[in-house]
Amino acid sequence: MKKQYNLFVTKAVASGNDFIIIDNKEGELDARELNYSDLAKELCERKHAIGADGLLVLEKSSKAVFKMRILNPDGSEVNLCGNGARCSALYAFQCGWGDVLTMETGAGILGAEVTDDNVKLKMSDPKDLKLDINLGVGNSMMTAHFINTGVEHVVHIVDSIEDYDVDIAGRSIREHTLFSPEGTNANFIGNIENNGASIRTYERGVEGETLACGTGTVASALILGILGHVESPVKMKTAGGEVLKVYFKLSGKKATDVYLEGSANIVFETKI
Repeated sequence: MKKQYNLFVTKAVASGNDFIIIDNKEGELDARELNYSDLAKELCERKHAIGADGLLVLEKSSKAVFKMRILNPDGSEVNLCGNGARCSALYAFQCGWGDVLTMETGAGILGAEVTDDNVKLKMSDPKDLKLDINLGVGNSMMTAHFINTGVEHVVHIVDSIEDYDVDIAGRSIREHTLFSPEGTNANFIGNIENNGASIRTYERGVEGETLACGTGTVASALILGILGHVESPVKMKTAGGEVLKVYFKLSGKKATDVYLEGSANIVFETKI
């Protein structure tokens, strides 16, 4: 790292997604006027710093137990991160804030239930569903589906998930003019069987494939459910090898009561 901040941070992981947590729930950091965007760029850089898929800043909330802000490694701030929310809930549980929690996010108020290292997250209802989108990617056309599960996600079903070039296809979808100017995340689904599937995700802001993506896992399970391939609860195997469960209720193409469940872990705490 380029400088010392005299700042305590926590590293947490959920399904291969790793995060740096800064606890400012009591507001003691407000006077320092930290630039969290610059902090995310520096601290999340792998090999040169702690390295992470994102920076989570926990703050005081008048609407919930705490507020969670999410900053990507490129410094951009997003409304929601499912695995980040599960890490934040585990951190809050271990701090004694409760085992049944609420958190304020840019995507609304989420709920979480924590038991040991298992976190079941109540998501906001999805929106902006669009099925059977014809996308030109490279020299070919693909059929994809779009849904917003707190952040924007495209879902594409592939024949061979293990061999699929996620980085190339994901970058093309992420930068596609149809989703400009914000762009989108891209999920690729395969091995649909036994009420489950395998998932690989290209994440906007990380600008590459990650081992897991909570909101992408939810988006993919919902699309599979709406298309009739699976029923709730759905077991989604992430690129990191862990299996996440997604629960939901469907009324036609409308999904409600959406939950994401899986394990999370606090890796270490340190002063930087």
